Amino acid sequence: MAVTGVSSPGREPLETQIAKIVHSDVLKGSESLCRLLRYLADQSLEHPGASVKEYQIAIDVFSRPADFDPRLDSTVRVQTSRLRSKLSEYYAVAGLEDRMIVEIPKGSYSLAVHPRPPQLDSLRATEPLLVEQPHPEPPPPSGNIAIWPLSFLCVGLAVALLYVTLIQRKTSTPSVPEAPASLRTFWKTFVDTPDQPWIIFSNAEFVGRPETGMRYFDPKRDDRGLILDHYTGVGEVTAVHELDHLFQQLHHEVVVKRGRLLSMDDAKSHDLIFIGSPSENLTLRDLPTTQEFVFRTADKGPRKGDLGIFNLKPKSGEDSTWFGSPQIPIAEDYALIGLVPGITNAQWVLILAGTTTIGTHAAVEYVCRTQTVDKLLRRVGRSTTGELMSFEAVIRVKVSHGVPVGSELVALHARGS
Repeated sequence: MAVTGVSSPGREPLETQIAKIVHSDVLKGSESLCRLLRYLADQSLEHPGASVKEYQIAIDVFSRPADFDPRLDSTVRVQTSRLRSKLSEYYAVAGLEDRMIVEIPKGSYSLAVHPRPPQLDSLRATEPLLVEQPHPEPPPPSGNIAIWPLSFLCVGLAVALLYVTLIQRKTSTPSVPEAPASLRTFWKTFVDTPDQPWIIFSNAEFVGRPETGMRYFDPKRDDRGLILDHYTGVGEVTAVHELDHLFQQLHHEVVVKRGRLLSMDDAKSHDLIFIGSPSENLTLRDLPTTQEFVFRTADKGPRKGDLGIFNLKPKSGEDSTWFGSPQIPIAEDYALIGLVPGITNAQWVLILAGTTTIGTHAAVEYVCRTQTVDKLLRRVGRSTTGELMSFEAVIRVKVSHGVPVGSELVALHARGS
């Protein structure tokens, strides 16, 4: 039975086990979770059987101020839940052979330590024998008599081989290369949690047909029954592929969903990555979004009716508006990159959107490339837990033959500054 405290294992065995977990691939790069795990271990050693207070963890581990209010700040609960899931992940893969199990019981801020059940060890020791022991060649079948035993043998071997293959796939080095350090830092908020972030790609409301021409739905003159909502831009399609490849390098799963199928309940429960502007990713209109740079349609001037990015608080040397090229083919576009708190402030929303589908593609490329992410990291602040602070940025995109060929950061505002 798991017991809170560590009087039975002792200090040295527990410290050795904690060090092994901290240096595993499961917690690699998760400084805040490693710090929390070490802290809980120290508390268990010094105060066996006692659960640490949420306020104490907030002050000691996450450097929260003395007026920390857990009703307004869920950092401790969120990080403890993440660590609990990471421990489960560790013992399911890297820690399969560990003799000591370290857990965080739900509803408490303390460690539970117990030895691995012996029956699991004996089971694990016998499973490889199913495929490693040599099998003599069976004699040729006589009629139908040998068919059923041979079939069952083949099925048994297939199941055993499948089991070993899955275990080896989990414990072997992934074929996808590890993401560079700068990308792991930038995406820390989205991967330092067991939950899967949701990639929400735009699928605007169109009317018409592809063979005769389509245009955006106009509620003033179009019947909603004629809406086609199953089309999206080539930039969004390429962007989903870029992000999927990146998260493979980060060894984290994602969920891909089209914008019109996202509910408000979903938005409250998941970190979200929006691909496409609010003009096409309509769900963004109902969610917290950028405050410094916003998408608007110009209501006057030479670009009247065109979608642009408006700078609500221009700083010295910054433009007040950015529009892509008016001519076709497009030679230049602009895109917005914004990291903002979600609805509950426990989740994050990353917005990657251009004034055209090409700009959207460029925005995603910008946060998936080491060279450009380095530029963002030099400009964006960090929280006490090492995560990026909220920010909003605008990039200028050079376009050739419908493809983004270069991007330049033209403005960046820290959130709320």
